Amino acid sequence: MNETAPGANLPPGSGAETIRATLSSASLLAEPATRFPDRTAVVEGEHQVTYGQLWRQAREHASALRVLGVSAGDRVALVAPNVLAFVRVYYAVQTLGAVVVPVPLLLRPEEAAHLVSDSGAKLVVGHTDRLDLARGCSRLTGTPLAIVGPRDDHPEPALDDRAEPVGSFVARSPEDPAVIFYTSGTTGKPKGAVLTQLNMVMNATVNAFDANDTGPGDRVLGCLPLFHVFGQTVSMNTTFRAGASLVLQPAFEPSRALELIREHGITQFHGVPTMYSRLLEAAEPGLELPTLRLCVSGGAALPVRVLERFEERFDTRVLEGYGLSETSPSATVNQPALGTRAGTVGHPLWGTEVGIADPEAEGIELLPDGQAGEVVVRGHNVFAGYLNDPEATEAVLVDGWFRTGDIGRRDEDGFLSIVDRKKDLIIRNGYNVYPREVEEVLLDHPAVEQVAVIGLPDEQRGEEVCAVVVPADSVDTDQSVKDGIIDWSARRLAAHKYPRRVSFVTELPLGPSHKVLKRELRARLVARQDTTEDAQE
Repeated sequence: MNETAPGANLPPGSGAETIRATLSSASLLAEPATRFPDRTAVVEGEHQVTYGQLWRQAREHASALRVLGVSAGDRVALVAPNVLAFVRVYYAVQTLGAVVVPVPLLLRPEEAAHLVSDSGAKLVVGHTDRLDLARGCSRLTGTPLAIVGPRDDHPEPALDDRAEPVGSFVARSPEDPAVIFYTSGTTGKPKGAVLTQLNMVMNATVNAFDANDTGPGDRVLGCLPLFHVFGQTVSMNTTFRAGASLVLQPAFEPSRALELIREHGITQFHGVPTMYSRLLEAAEPGLELPTLRLCVSGGAALPVRVLERFEERFDTRVLEGYGLSETSPSATVNQPALGTRAGTVGHPLWGTEVGIADPEAEGIELLPDGQAGEVVVRGHNVFAGYLNDPEATEAVLVDGWFRTGDIGRRDEDGFLSIVDRKKDLIIRNGYNVYPREVEEVLLDHPAVEQVAVIGLPDEQRGEEVCAVVVPADSVDTDQSVKDGIIDWSARRLAAHKYPRRVSFVTELPLGPSHKVLKRELRARLVARQDTTEDAQE
């Protein structure tokens, strides 16, 4: 990263050496509150707030956070579902110039505690619907806890108590951190991807005005988890940047989603592929469907047949995109202005570049169109690095590019297709599952001698987690043992991580370097799965 101070190259005595550019993610809410104070910002159930009301509530929460000792640069862990309280606290933290550390709600307290301790969070803010998780990671790390949301009699301090709002937001530098998203690698514990003020503001801006063409008249269904970078940037921040309205759904349920789309005149739907499949299932023949102006898909590859069926059934356009936590997240998307093509993830966002590089080269060696290679990204969307992990940062930020670890191909028209993943990442229901983390847990099971965790194709969830196990000596390999391993891991891993399938083998296939050949394992099991399905038919 460039450490040169702003104005460092200007003539001494000019006075310009003290000038610093400022930028804050809080402006994503503050600006529409000034421009459209009476326009609806968020709807959640029976609750509805305007931009003017929401900005005041965020500043009231900021005042309460300040009393609890939070100031610029401090990290605040946020444990909350898709409710108004999440939005208020998120922007309250940004208002103080502090840093949000979103905690995925699927984690167990022991897993969430790592995020809190590694980030150095000064405070945990927990919604009353998720108090067990919030209290657990607070207790395990010794970090103070404050609560928001409906409550009875809780001993913790509450941010909902009325407080005199702070005047405005604290000025921040574009390079200052705004959010830390934790994302695992194929080895070790989850790493904190540090996204800057520039990352967050620019990604929301280009999504709103260049990629998705969002305007003040749009109403967006917020069913993607706000603790996830996709929901936070593409749904929440982008909606506010455009002065549009966000209708929250605390937990996605397809029939209720259709009701909300109809009831609130939703014009934009954002989701992962499994959501599109489930909406199609809920759209029974003869059911009158609401009108959607456009839809955005990300998080995993959207099968072309699902995209085409959805566009036909809902009479709308689905724009599939690609990104990662480290790219804020959007890197490319099918953009109407540049043309759209099913089966691809479109073109780079405004102000960003995407290339295809030799995955084996130490530096970035770009390949010509048509060749498969590692997808690399550079631009305003690339993160600052991994918190407390300079080695991991150095490995992925190379020659000014971010190495994604994904394999892609760009055609002669500039459309990017994701071919495969260089890493063994599994994407289940749009959530990342990292095999090494699951394998380490499974190796503690007395029936498991060796294990390789892979993802198998699943029509409902994109991929399903499968544990391929070499059993310990004298262990029976019947269904009851498989069920026992699944139940055992479910008690130790988050709901999206534990394997739903277990397959016993006598040995794992190894390559010349004695690494497990997971691609070969996957091919074997996929073939076996296809054979079984054919036999059942």
